[in-house]
Amino acid sequence: MSCKRTTNVLKLVAGDLATDPGFRRMVREERLNSQVARAIYDARTAASLTQRQLAELVGTTQPVIARLEDADYEGHSLTMLKRIAEALDRTVEVRLVPKPKRRTLQRT
Repeated sequence: MSCKRTTNVLKLVAGDLATDPGFRRMVREERLNSQVARAIYDARTAASLTQRQLAELVGTTQPVIARLEDADYEGHSLTMLKRIAEALDRTVEVRLVPKPKRRTLQRT
């Protein structure tokens, strides 16, 4: 029986960590942080506002807006998101959706 080896690091990592609940939770959290940051950035740029202009509308500072638009930032609050949405004439929509079914990854 021959064993096919892979050198694709993503496949190796996915295979090793796919069953680790802590790793999966971390990936979900990072994805959510990235989505929130991107949504703020997209809404701000669609309104043709700078970070400083949005900060003035929200009643905060430009560095706060910059942090909120950073995918690595973990301190998003619903209150701040609502303030930003109001300043951009938008609403915040929160949904609770079922977790996706776990897929089993097969090593190749």
